[in-house]
Amino acid sequence: MQIRGSRVLLTGATGGLGHAIARSLAAEGATLVLTGRRAEVLEPLAEELGAVAVAADLSRREDVDRLASDHADVDVVVHNAALPASGPLESYAVDELDRALEVDLRAPLVLTRLLVPAMRGRGRGHVVFISSMSAKVPTADASLYAAAKAGLRGFAQGLRPELAPHGIGVSVVFPGFIRDAGMFADTGVTLPPGVGTNTPQEVADAVVRVIARDEGERSVAPLGVRAGGLVNAIRPGLLGRLAARLGGSRVGSEMAAAQRTKR
Repeated sequence: MQIRGSRVLLTGATGGLGHAIARSLAAEGATLVLTGRRAEVLEPLAEELGAVAVAADLSRREDVDRLASDHADVDVVVHNAALPASGPLESYAVDELDRALEVDLRAPLVLTRLLVPAMRGRGRGHVVFISSMSAKVPTADASLYAAAKAGLRGFAQGLRPELAPHGIGVSVVFPGFIRDAGMFADTGVTLPPGVGTNTPQEVADAVVRVIARDEGERSVAPLGVRAGGLVNAIRPGLLGRLAARLGGSRVGSEMAAAQRTKR
């Protein structure tokens, strides 16, 4: 997919990862449509990059429909918006659970469904889902988040061969713990010794790469974390028990407490 000259819709553009992805895509020559809930953050970024700013709340189904109808001409959509969705399942009211699934899973699926017909008509396009290493290595106090992010992976894996004959690529990027900006960085939680992090720019670079090279999946995490994904696929649950012994439970509970107000 040629990024230069393409029109890209980026959700979740007001967050730290969104800023990095937007700037990297703009540097590659894309024309951007940036969406997010906070117009006061979105509009300065859009002005900087010569982009279109669209305030939207993806927990509102009418906003998802509006994005699709108003911007059906996009060549690429990058689904970056997400709620943290951390904490024990029983700590969630049902309406909080519904909102997390609306933003983290339903909105990307429905927005893709609504944008794909126009892409298919043009014979070109690309869909990128920002998932998480939580989809490959779920941990305690993040079951809801892991479910949504794993759902994106399954959807993308099925959709990729479905859309390939129509000239449309489908990719998933799996960030691990990201420092400096983003959900994890905002919590201020410290990781156990030996657990590494990556930068927002590395995630942005991965987004550019999967579009340009039509890669199905790319993980943005240290080698040990990526290897953990492979181990978990073979022996589900093993890493969860190991993580609990090494302080993973503390990380999960501290992150859940720090993100409680974002449900």
